[in-house]
Amino acid sequence: MVPEFRINELLEAKLNKETPRKAAVMALFYPNEQEETHLLFILRKTYKGVHSNQVAFPGGKAEKEDANSMVTALRETHEEVGVHPDDIQVLKELTEVFIPPSNFDVQPFIGLYKKPKPFVIQESEVADLLEVSLAHFLLDESVTTKKITTSYATNVDVPAFKLNGYIVWGATAMMLNEIKVLLKQVL
Repeated sequence: MVPEFRINELLEAKLNKETPRKAAVMALFYPNEQEETHLLFILRKTYKGVHSNQVAFPGGKAEKEDANSMVTALRETHEEVGVHPDDIQVLKELTEVFIPPSNFDVQPFIGLYKKPKPFVIQESEVADLLEVSLAHFLLDESVTTKKITTSYATNVDVPAFKLNGYIVWGATAMMLNEIKVLLKQVL
């Protein structure tokens, strides 16, 4: 799921990068009202920045008071979608992903939210929620290639997921692909 144009950039960045900032996100699985498993995403607000208006997992940058990346992911999930850390069972730490445009190392986690209460979005950062069924996510047809233009690239083809009419690409797509591979091993 790494866009072709990004491969050389990642290799160069690995050799030359400044100390990256740390962040963490939570891939949160939960049952909906019909007891079907869903995965939660946020749609970021539109702002001047490299991740504006993108679909992502709840999460964000580490704060000095965060003891570790898992604490960051839990705190940020609580802030962005209103899920209390005590209500999340963290199942697995995934592969850390470096994001060159923003110079972040992002640590993703998989979590379960077994008894969901309504989500409460942080209106200053989150434009909307995207709730995707596990069945839809696992379909082979959910993987696609899309031509995009960003603040740092023009008309580039990127591997992506098409979920509920949204295109999920970049670091979030890389994390999703790892989740998909793990789930297909056990389902």
